[in-house]
Amino acid sequence: MSEHATSLPDPQICETARLSRDARFDGLFFTAVSSTGIYCRSVCPAPAPKRENVSYFANAAAAEAAGYRPCLRCRPELAPGNTGWQRGDHVVARALKLIETGALEDQSLEDLAARLAIGTRQLRRLFVERVGAPPISVHTTRRLLFAKQLLTETAMPVTEVALASGFNSLRRFNAAFLQANRIAPRELRRHPRAVTGAALELRLGYRPPYDFDALLAFLRGRALPGVELVDEHSYSRVFGPSDAPGWLRLSAWPDGEHALRLQLHCPQPSQLLGVVTKLRRMFDLDANPQAIADTFQHDAVLGPLIARRPGLRLPGGWDGFEIAVRAILGQQISVAAARTLATRIVQRYGEALPVVAVPGLERLFPTPAALAHADLREIGLTTARTATVQGVAQALLDGRVDFRAEQSLDTFVARWVALPGIGEWTAHYIAMRALSEPDAFPAADLILRREATTSAVPLTTKALTQRAETWRPWRAYAVMHLWRGATDAAPIPKEKRSKPTRASK
Repeated sequence: MSEHATSLPDPQICETARLSRDARFDGLFFTAVSSTGIYCRSVCPAPAPKRENVSYFANAAAAEAAGYRPCLRCRPELAPGNTGWQRGDHVVARALKLIETGALEDQSLEDLAARLAIGTRQLRRLFVERVGAPPISVHTTRRLLFAKQLLTETAMPVTEVALASGFNSLRRFNAAFLQANRIAPRELRRHPRAVTGAALELRLGYRPPYDFDALLAFLRGRALPGVELVDEHSYSRVFGPSDAPGWLRLSAWPDGEHALRLQLHCPQPSQLLGVVTKLRRMFDLDANPQAIADTFQHDAVLGPLIARRPGLRLPGGWDGFEIAVRAILGQQISVAAARTLATRIVQRYGEALPVVAVPGLERLFPTPAALAHADLREIGLTTARTATVQGVAQALLDGRVDFRAEQSLDTFVARWVALPGIGEWTAHYIAMRALSEPDAFPAADLILRREATTSAVPLTTKALTQRAETWRPWRAYAVMHLWRGATDAAPIPKEKRSKPTRASK
């Protein structure tokens, strides 16, 4: 039995997980069977193969590069991703982030290597050594697995499936799919599970435990009327462009399956993979809760919190600029007050949709160009806050700041705090929500400084920063646990005496 690539769990752990079908390891490794030529998820319901026929691979691309094809029963395309590959500033981690955001869809491998300041040959070598497959294979596997899910779960025409998975040529798509799956695309369409013309319905898998209710509660308190709808069971949103808008709804998959149910109307097939990728990041579906728990479980403060809510995730944001504006609005005021100001901005400067497909979803959040010169004092912002929003909008238009996936946390924070009105708290909060940066840490936050100690006296920002060193690389998850812990512990005020309180944004 062999193992491949550096992030593969210990082979004995893999063996135990596959025999027990442990969902906590779903997507962290794949089981390849030499006697069948097929690779499977750790949760595959098929009878367990003999140990001598099994090899373990850390990712689907490595398994396919070794000549294995995906299982039609457990469907590797439904496995959660493994963000462990993308942590840190190593060139491979940065390259994987770029590939996930579509860098190789419209750029060559040479362009990707140049963006990383490395030679093409060296980039290939590093990928083969660390990932088990070259960059192009990683990119192609990602596209083909998404195509396989669309072919299996929807009634989309094969031509649209090819476009949605990043193939501009149907001939090339058919050839690549046949080579990887040993089956033609149309052979998966014999029993379509959707009605042509209806919204797509897809499964978005995750590793348990997953506290979807807590994530919805966080988003519900910040939901923008007209742009989002969040109730106790689902999240809905409209997205642009305005001349061909789409909408989506996420809810728990019925029958207890470890997945969310995505209902999606996306007029442009070429946007589909990007939308699904963004939602996986926004709802933190690829997190490894066991790794996070291992870091926190012996901490005096975080240990009890993670035991109480082991599935707490990091809520991301749909759009970086939207998160940045809301972070600025939330400086030193309550969540409710910041939401009120953001709602006014949407109503005044957000673009109204000509046709409303879902009642309550009728506007798009304004673009940087729309706010770069907007006088937001008219809707209640201070002169200083108005200048900061305008400055951020202009900086994004000028390219002085951005939300590029490959930049390090330190680089991102340094560029943002150079803008007037943006401090460390705001920059880290934006990184946490817009980039889903797992180690972002707004240490100046009052609630964090209060909740991170058993003393009645809050920690100083410096003391909290030092205290949090043992929480790396998951400090953003510590933030969520401390914020949630403060909410759970807060007494419910009497209705007549309730007042807005200053809270984390």
